[in-house]
Amino acid sequence: MTSRAYEAGIASNPSAAATNDAAADTTGTRGGTAYATSPYRWVVLIAAIPMFAITQMYWLTFSTISPQAAAFYHTTPLAIASLSMSYMIAYIIFSMPASMLCDRKGIRACFALAALLTSVFALTRGLLYWSFPLVVLSQLGLAIAQPFVMNPLTKLAANWFPVNQRATVTGIGSVAGYVGIAVATATTPGLYRSLGMGGMLKGMGYAAVACSLLLVALMKEEPKVPAGPKAQRDGRFSLRDAMALRHNHDYMLLLVAVMIALGVFNALLTALSDMFVSHGIDSDQSGVIGTAIIIGGVVLPLASDRTGRRKTFIVFSMTIAIAAIAGLSYMSAYPLLVTCGAFAGFFIMGAGPLIFEYGTEIAYPIPESTSYGLLMGSGQVTGILFILLMYGLQLPNKSMAIPLSVMIALMVVAAFAAIRVRESTLLTDNAHAKDTDMP
Repeated sequence: MTSRAYEAGIASNPSAAATNDAAADTTGTRGGTAYATSPYRWVVLIAAIPMFAITQMYWLTFSTISPQAAAFYHTTPLAIASLSMSYMIAYIIFSMPASMLCDRKGIRACFALAALLTSVFALTRGLLYWSFPLVVLSQLGLAIAQPFVMNPLTKLAANWFPVNQRATVTGIGSVAGYVGIAVATATTPGLYRSLGMGGMLKGMGYAAVACSLLLVALMKEEPKVPAGPKAQRDGRFSLRDAMALRHNHDYMLLLVAVMIALGVFNALLTALSDMFVSHGIDSDQSGVIGTAIIIGGVVLPLASDRTGRRKTFIVFSMTIAIAAIAGLSYMSAYPLLVTCGAFAGFFIMGAGPLIFEYGTEIAYPIPESTSYGLLMGSGQVTGILFILLMYGLQLPNKSMAIPLSVMIALMVVAAFAAIRVRESTLLTDNAHAKDTDMP
């Protein structure tokens, strides 16, 4: 089945009355199917936002204090980088189980398991901070929780929100993760100096418990009346179903673009502090650059939903990101590095939610969390390879100019793959339907 079958269920009559859901605030019908959007959808999204943020914060806890962490634990910078790499390794292994749990049991079951894992291992990481092997094990537990937090995002959007709001919702969830990364890159050096390793990690553990309780208390599976078309949960899902995506030309091109762009992003953030050593940039300044990379990407998903375009924004974002990464690679002036970081963040991070939402639109009838998981997992594989490349090609003077040049060339390949992807017919047809049906 192609995305056309998905499109057949799009709500296209905003003036229709929802007689069967008093709580709904907008309604629509198409082909005899009634849709309604519930106000509680915003409560569900708000409940998940803190968990999205704190999960990503744990990923990069040590990236901007790599030299200090290496000295504290009497180990090497690459060993500290492995704490971040564990997230990518765990995602590769547990992404499919997380997607299958979400598809079969629903988003609430997936989030509940994520909350349990995050709470337990965030606490053990703080309480056992003095032992590097135990910190590694705790970090691995937190890494296992990540796909159970992130993979339900597109399914949450499909369960609770109409089609023309889903990229925005995916963007909000992604931005929450970006905020967590920004907090980690901007505040970790200061927290380490003021609280020490133990105080910093214990505080993060207590925050995890609070976020987990909020998520479990407020999360609901889905509204009584669906908000729009979505892939149905199917207990018969198998890996053979997901493998069918290899025949989907647009999805495979998108997969190539994601493998490169997300891998480059993961490598840049993981090696952030070590990347600027040769430029004389300290940990605090690296944190500011990392924050600039993150906070830029907050408006593109909303613009995409409003204009009914995905490909235009994805291609343009990748093109500008190439120039920004080149600036990060070859410039040495601190203000210019921050500026390039902001541009890279605005376009790389802004394109991320669009890519993931577009992937769910063209992958139907594969469930949303599965198509998202495959895209995200591919970026974790390349992220590990690119991190090893960053450190493997690092020059004796600590310069990473050679591996960064390789990253730029790979991003050019990703941009060409994105150019060949067709526009999302689901979104454009839905926008057209609304325009023609409005009085």
